[in-house]
Amino acid sequence: MGRRCWATVVVFAFIADAGREAAAQAQADLPKITVAPPRRAPKPAPQAVREAPAQPAMSAEVAAQPRQTEPISTSSEFIVPGERVNEYPVTRPAEVLEAAVPGLIITQHSGEGKANQYFLRGFNLDHGTDLAITVDGMPVNMRTHGHGQGYADLNFLIPELIKSVRVRKGPYFADEGDFSSVGAVHIDYVNSLDRGFAQATAGSFGYRRLLTAKSAAAAGGTVLGAFEATAYNGPWDVPDEVRKFNGLVRYSQGNADDGFSLLALGYHNTWNSTDQVALRAIDSGQIGRFGTLDPTDGGNSGRYSLSGRFTRTEGNARTQAEAYVIRQNLTLFSNFTYFLDDPVNGDQFSQFDRRTVIGGNASHTVKGKLGAFDTENMLGIQLRRDDISLGLRKTLQRMTLSTVRDDHVEESSVGIYGQNTTRWTNWFRTVLGLRGDYFTARVNSDTPGNSGSTDGFKASPKASLIFGPFYKTEYFLNAGYGFHSNDVRGATITVDPNDKVTPLQKVPLLVRSKGAEAGVRTKIIDGLETTVTLFVLDFASELLFVGDAGTTEPSRPSRRVGVEWTSHYKVNSWLGYDLDFAYARARFRDPDPAGDRIPGAPGVIASAGVVLGQKTGWFGTAKLRYFGARPLIEDNSASSDPSVLVNASLGYRWDGGWRVQLDALNLFNARANQIEYFYESQLRNETAPVADRHIHPVEPFAVRLTLAGPLP
Repeated sequence: MGRRCWATVVVFAFIADAGREAAAQAQADLPKITVAPPRRAPKPAPQAVREAPAQPAMSAEVAAQPRQTEPISTSSEFIVPGERVNEYPVTRPAEVLEAAVPGLIITQHSGEGKANQYFLRGFNLDHGTDLAITVDGMPVNMRTHGHGQGYADLNFLIPELIKSVRVRKGPYFADEGDFSSVGAVHIDYVNSLDRGFAQATAGSFGYRRLLTAKSAAAAGGTVLGAFEATAYNGPWDVPDEVRKFNGLVRYSQGNADDGFSLLALGYHNTWNSTDQVALRAIDSGQIGRFGTLDPTDGGNSGRYSLSGRFTRTEGNARTQAEAYVIRQNLTLFSNFTYFLDDPVNGDQFSQFDRRTVIGGNASHTVKGKLGAFDTENMLGIQLRRDDISLGLRKTLQRMTLSTVRDDHVEESSVGIYGQNTTRWTNWFRTVLGLRGDYFTARVNSDTPGNSGSTDGFKASPKASLIFGPFYKTEYFLNAGYGFHSNDVRGATITVDPNDKVTPLQKVPLLVRSKGAEAGVRTKIIDGLETTVTLFVLDFASELLFVGDAGTTEPSRPSRRVGVEWTSHYKVNSWLGYDLDFAYARARFRDPDPAGDRIPGAPGVIASAGVVLGQKTGWFGTAKLRYFGARPLIEDNSASSDPSVLVNASLGYRWDGGWRVQLDALNLFNARANQIEYFYESQLRNETAPVADRHIHPVEPFAVRLTLAGPLP
């Protein structure tokens, strides 16, 4: 029996032993058991008996932390506590969101400093388009970005400090604006810790991570500090040589109803990249499966921010305000086509983006009466301004050969919204909303013909009907309009920046979306929460700016129709199960000889997980993730291979706060791919372009060992 087979047997044997020991402990302590709430609970959950494997003990008090004041209005909206987000082991930080967002797949196709690739509800969301992500009220998605519209880099995330994740899907929420048509994910950090901690992790392929965090009383409030350092080479023939440094400092006073907090974040990362490679290069033996066709690809990134939150409650009125300033930079060196455009120097290019983002949000909510009916009215405003320097250069081994385009962009937006929630009976309520967004932008380009100003406005009505509860079951009907912004450079472009003369057509700044869904959520069985949602989502056009080429690529109107089923079963205090299934049919809506399939759109996504253990003693987890086949071109003559990955963990917790944990990633050493594309490229020894699959493989079986302990 091989090494990996033995590892598999040992891990599952330990998990089984952990389960038996936890069962015996639970039986002995039966009168003291408190069953933890389901993962998808519609209100923030109380402290569970079982502590999550990767989550230190935290204070229940969260000063000035946003909380849900309006009722849940869709079956695909829920709040997930941080301990559940951290239950399963992950390869990279953003992957913890797969535990919070049913049907979400997060992958990586190039290095450990670049934004992840996101897939949800039949969409290949690229690096974040149409999935709005915030951390403590600050936007993560970047408009008019050097590498792609909506670029959402979560490499600065520290999962162990997550207090909660609020998940929403669909354009049905008045307080959700740009990039949120498919979904919105709002991540909030804790304000304080019951006990400070330090942990060290070491693992396969040179993985090393140190994390420490502690809070203390100061100046009438609480100060929280955390620092993280990570290094990683990966299995690649050219090591990633990731060097990441990350930290935060927060000061807070008060509580969720009356209080404020200030948060400073800092993040810096450098890395090498093994980008997706042509499959024919692997099949021919030119490179190995973990080889590269350009060993000088890579990049560096940084993000620094200061933000504040203020909450005030007086009687039936609640006011909340947020403000932030973000400084973010990125430099990427990539080569996806090798020697297709330049047979002598190769096709490496550099994308750079330097920006300052200033913005804020404010809302005022009043509870009262509409005649004899309980009602709640919310008014809000959201402001944002991006000052951006970005561009595209042709390079050779990271040395600049020429500049394709160099731009300065100023982009501003204001969103105003109102929402009314009325309970007409004890079993029926409505949520009606209206949102208006105005964008204005100016481009100053090194090609004068591509300079200019543009603006756009979208009004987006939304409505939800909620019936129940009937026998712990609620039914939801939702409909609404949304939008996403396009890269401003595509809205002012007139000529191809490569040759400066070929005319190009402008695209609209704002693109309309509209959707509807019907769903049911039930908790009729104790400990089991199940939701089923049917949805349809249309886009007027999937127009996007192609950052890799510096030009626009208009796409066609599209429709996704699908179903999601998610269940969490808390059997008892030491055993829980998760099961999620999502299917989407993605098609272009207009006739075209090329075909009606949407490249990269996933059909089936599923996952299943088990969690064993309590607050102390043995614990274990295992999670299976299925990523279905995707068409790679419009006629579906080429499609990706489906993949199945399993991650597992085993550990032990002591009363004093010490923890040891072993994570097994890609437990069965699946020979799968993180991402697949189909396009033309040309290798050095080829004389003509070749249409081929281009893949980035999943890392092989790996282990990571963590030791964590309390700080004084």
